[in-house]
Amino acid sequence: MNQIHNERIKLLATFLNGLGIAVFGVGGLAPVFSSLNSATGTPLFLIPVSIICFLTAGALHYVASTILKRLKP
Repeated sequence: MNQIHNERIKLLATFLNGLGIAVFGVGGLAPVFSSLNSATGTPLFLIPVSIICFLTAGALHYVASTILKRLKP
């Protein structure tokens, strides 16, 4: 029974970590690189949105690592 529990915990942690990577890439990095290639410059709303996405990605990764502490020996 412990193996099933552990696999479910690992699956949930992997999902949350993948979600964090997606938020980091799409919300944090893509707008920054897009604005660097733009001739008009960086829109002011882009900076707080990128910061929020960076923090959200970090929080999702932290939650995923915390969930892994529930693994049973």
